[in-house]
Amino acid sequence: MNFGVIGYGYWGPNVVRNLASLDDSQVVSIAELSEKARHRAQKAYPGIHVTADAQEVISSPEIDAIAVITPVWTHYELAKAALENGKHVFVEKPFTSTADQGKRLIDLALKKNLKIMVDHTFLFTGAVKKIAQLVKEGTLGRLYYYDSTRVNLGLFQHDINVLWDLAPHDLSIMDHLLDATPEAIVATGQNHLNCHEDVAFITLYFPDNVIAHVNVNWLSPVKVRTTLIGGEKRMLVWNDLEADEKLRVYDKGVKMNSREGVYELLVSYRSGDMWAPQLEQVEALRQELSYFVECVSNGQDPHNDGCAGLRVVKMLEAATESLKNKGALVSL
Repeated sequence: MNFGVIGYGYWGPNVVRNLASLDDSQVVSIAELSEKARHRAQKAYPGIHVTADAQEVISSPEIDAIAVITPVWTHYELAKAALENGKHVFVEKPFTSTADQGKRLIDLALKKNLKIMVDHTFLFTGAVKKIAQLVKEGTLGRLYYYDSTRVNLGLFQHDINVLWDLAPHDLSIMDHLLDATPEAIVATGQNHLNCHEDVAFITLYFPDNVIAHVNVNWLSPVKVRTTLIGGEKRMLVWNDLEADEKLRVYDKGVKMNSREGVYELLVSYRSGDMWAPQLEQVEALRQELSYFVECVSNGQDPHNDGCAGLRVVKMLEAATESLKNKGALVSL
């Protein structure tokens, strides 16, 4: 597959590097507005055509797919133009700025028989793949909660708030693991340094009493990437910054019984072993792009397709509405 990549800023070089290393794909052209970034791209890949004109890449007859690695407010127009020119599309997260834009792109891709993949990279990490396996096999039992802290000092974005920047990671993971749509969302946050919120807290209410909480923050003195998932049988902790034992599963739980006719709760605690499952050691982005090439070649829909991206955008829109109304409950 011949790829055109639009955007060679922060994430673009990683996409180009991985596409160039795959056996079944090659990067034919890169479009980037920044002269400095274009110079970097040309120096790193002298055999690849580099241009400032995205339309030149989109309309090229030798290109099969376009990777849109640009700010979210540009995603819709670039992806729309790519689809109209018969190109499959790989789009950086979040999918679009609005749910309406996402729906239009999905409809256009369906009409043109083209594939859309949204860059939910974490779904392809060894940790999330193992968590998905544990959930599917029932190792954790009935799920109770998903609690994530995703904080660091920066990187500040000029066009979106911290919620749209960091929360898509956890929202896409939840969408993948829980296989359910939240019934309602509450979000609070505050801006301190510019017009965009740099600290935010999101609570999501899923069916079957599953609750999720996400803390995203650009103003933390330390970088934290920790997720707790609690289940009826077992609980796990995922620390993405750990070099070894990123995932730990705890055989711990609580059981409550009520004596018949007596207003008293009997609480029993179970504390068993902890184990750290072995995780697949792969670069998630490489696996994701390889999967995209495979899906296009075989005509199958990826699990992180436009519909998955749209579900995340709907959650972000609901959270934004709640945030603007000081934590009002927003139903989906």
